[in-house]
Parts: sequence; structure tokens; C-alpha cells
Amino acid sequence: MKIVVMLAMLLSTTQVVADIYKFVDTDGRIYYTDEPRNKLYKCIIKTPLAPPPPPSQFSFKNTSFKSQSFIGSNKKRFAELIEQTAYKHQVDAKLVHAVIQTESAYNADAQSPKGAVGLMQLMPDTAKRFGVIDRNNPDQNVDGGIRYLKHLIALFNPKIDLALAAYNAGENAVMRNNNTIPPYPETQNYVKQVLALYRQ
Repeated sequence: MKIVVMLAMLLSTTQVVADIYKFVDTDGRIYYTDEPRNKLYKCIIKTPLAPPPPPSQFSFKNTSFKSQSFIGSNKKRFAELIEQTAYKHQVDAKLVHAVIQTESAYNADAQSPKGAVGLMQLMPDTAKRFGVIDRNNPDQNVDGGIRYLKHLIALFNPKIDLALAAYNAGENAVMRNNNTIPPYPETQNYVKQVLALYRQ
């Protein structure tokens, strides 16, 4: 499935206040905006009030918007970490990339309204379960997230779609629905998006 990515931002020359939200429609198309139209949009970049940057670039903590896209530059930045950690835990690195792009768009500082943090959007309980002390640390975040993903893949083997649904909604939600993808629009769209990216 071809993914159409639309990224809309307001980067004022006088003040930066835009949070970035993401939405995936029923066809798997991804939309980015700073003005969410409904509650289905997920905040992936929380932008603090800050002094204006130079016109040539926009800085968010340790990440810069220059000529490259935010996703592309950060994918390259974390590629080695993702590849090495995926190899260590014997999980397909391409699948990990698809999860990270969907979860955080490679933004190590991403925070969701529900409290998920980092590249792989770890919740506090999940982080604790897999020995992650600092969820904001990219190395620990990716290691814990991949270990959790590996656990889910083994749990729902061979159905990778159920493992992804469990990563989004929790393994108990999948089990409560008789080992099917839960009937939550967010989770169903999540699975479609990750699989589309994985198969590209």
C-alpha cells in the first residue's frame, strides 16, 4: 500500500509554539498537522515555548530541521542503534523501523498524552517490566521496546499483526478479543500502518 505523508507545520519567524500531531486514516494514509481536527490525532512532538531559531533551521531539543526532513535525518541518526539492537535480540530490524516510525516518527523526545515516551513510546509499566531505567535514553528505550516486541511476536506467533496490535493496545486487549485485533480504530489503523511500512 502506498503511504501518502502530509506534513503541515507552522514555524513562525517570531515564535515556535506548534505541537505536531499524526493521524492514520482507514486507507493507511498518514497525516501530520499542528491543528488536530479530532481526538484520533496523536501528539508525536510536544514543542516547548522557545526563542525563535535562525531562519535557516528549526531546533527541537537536540534535533534540527534543516534541508532534510525530520523523519529522514533522525532515521539516519538512530539507524545503527536500531540495527545493532534488533540483531542482538534477533528481531527484524525493518519491523522495528516500521514500529518506530509509526510510534514516534524517530523523535527521541516524543511524549504521548497517555504518558508513553521516546522512540518506541514506552509506558512506565512496560519500561519497568523490561528493565528500562531511563525511558528518555534512546539506547535503553530501543532495547526495552525491541525486547517487548520480541516477547509479543513469540506470544502471538506466527501472527505478526496480533503482536503489533498488542504493542499498541496491550497484550491483554488482544487476548480479551479472542486473539484478534481489538475493535479500536486507533489500533486497527496502527497495525495497517506498521505493516504497510514494513512491506515497503
